[in-house]
Amino acid sequence: MARFVIGSSLKMYFGHRRTVEWTRAVAAICAEHPATTGGTVEFFVIPTFPSIPAVAQIAGPAGIAVGAQDLHWADAGPFTGEVSGAELAELGCTMAEVGHAERRSLFGETDETVAAKTHAALRNGLAPVECIGEPEPGSPGRAADFCLRQLESALAPARAAGTGGRLIVAYEPVWAIGAPHPAPPEHVAQVCRALRRELAGDPLFPQAQVIYGGSAGPGLLPRIADDVDGMFLGRFAHDPQAVRTILDEVG
Repeated sequence: MARFVIGSSLKMYFGHRRTVEWTRAVAAICAEHPATTGGTVEFFVIPTFPSIPAVAQIAGPAGIAVGAQDLHWADAGPFTGEVSGAELAELGCTMAEVGHAERRSLFGETDETVAAKTHAALRNGLAPVECIGEPEPGSPGRAADFCLRQLESALAPARAAGTGGRLIVAYEPVWAIGAPHPAPPEHVAQVCRALRRELAGDPLFPQAQVIYGGSAGPGLLPRIADDVDGMFLGRFAHDPQAVRTILDEVG
């Protein structure tokens, strides 16, 4: 397993053409950068649903994993407009973003919805990129307590069914999403350290990883590297050269 898992959700910022262009540029970087070719970094990209097949075709040869920004809690059925984990796996996805704060605030996703989607991802062999984070700034201790409760709620149905697999926990404090700067490095380090400690040795998720998102970009990883397993990039990765800069920072 790579020391760091680093990637980006493109949200709905790009159209299909720009998504393909961005993926080609990042794939060219990953195909020759020592951090990715040497196995120190596993890079991933999470495009919109329509772009997944084209992105997977470009990303695969460069060793880039592909994920989806959402999935339905059912594997099949009369759910107009939805996409199942089974179909995403068939298209080559290995990850699915679950529980992002925007899904909760804009589309009304509840803890129960998030938990059902988490279980759907796992039973279809997709690693949930499980987004958790406290709504308001506060102490790292209180943030960690909030995040641990949120995480355990999300994992409850999978635990009850004994469904494990790969798990990527994306710590994204809601107050830092879309902000000019990420959360303070010392805050990130303390919260992620607590999450990693809690997940260590979990029999269902023996290789669980904790990454930081929330206005993450160049310059942050060297300040938090000891306490995280990677970063979840947003708009600060829209320039492919920023991705190169972050890979350079891995050392």
